[in-house]
Amino acid sequence: MAFRGWKWLLLLGRQNTLAKVWRSRRGGPSLCWKRCCHWSTGKSLDPEVRAFLEENTEVTNSGHLTPEIRLRLLTPRCRFWREKPDLWPYGDPFWAIYWPGGQALSRYILDNPHVVKGRSVLDLGSGCGATAIAAVMSGASRVLANDIDPIAGMAMILNCELNHLNPFPITIKNIINSEAGNWDLIVLGDMFYDEQLADGLHHWLQKCIRIHQTEVLIGDPGRHQFLSHSIRSQLHKVIEYSLPECTRQENYGLTSSIVWSYQPSNSSDNS
Repeated sequence: MAFRGWKWLLLLGRQNTLAKVWRSRRGGPSLCWKRCCHWSTGKSLDPEVRAFLEENTEVTNSGHLTPEIRLRLLTPRCRFWREKPDLWPYGDPFWAIYWPGGQALSRYILDNPHVVKGRSVLDLGSGCGATAIAAVMSGASRVLANDIDPIAGMAMILNCELNHLNPFPITIKNIINSEAGNWDLIVLGDMFYDEQLADGLHHWLQKCIRIHQTEVLIGDPGRHQFLSHSIRSQLHKVIEYSLPECTRQENYGLTSSIVWSYQPSNSSDNS
């Protein structure tokens, strides 16, 4: 099965499995910087995993909205673009795809560094880490990347190395439904693919805004699950980007991606 077919499974079917994992891994107490999983370059990475990722991904900065950022991704030149998905040994590699919502967020941050400069930033569902990398490049004072896949955390370290950055803190805990963290800005892309997960995100983000006046930016290319959710009525469109042709082809007709500002009208409500 070609990876194009595999990606279709990720987009339509296996995402439900990931959504269940997000919902089932309940967050513990509120995370602070000292308690986060700190990954360091080199020695903290399992040598076997590092070798596998380096062998089976391609370093690229083309075909997406942020040529300033080099990433390890699955591309048509990679072995697993053609191999059967079940042969990948580490679970579905959502992190190895640079999704359109994340591309839009990263582009917006690079073009508007004042959005993150001197601020603490949480990149929720970070995947390949591109948006967290963009935040570091643009002068954020503190960045935490969060993803429930430990392999994504390892890939983020490799991507930091590619961009000559010291690795930022990474946590693989599910912090949705935990106590609201004190962040200046939360960014999340391509996370609204399941109604129950979207509901959880909606309520948790509202809590962060209510308690800490956190700013929230969401990247999404306009998927049905996102546009049909009640959160849509509480979003302000910040900017829309036309997607590169390569990204359009890989995302089955999506032509643009949008950055939204989440501004709940009743953020004082305790939901």
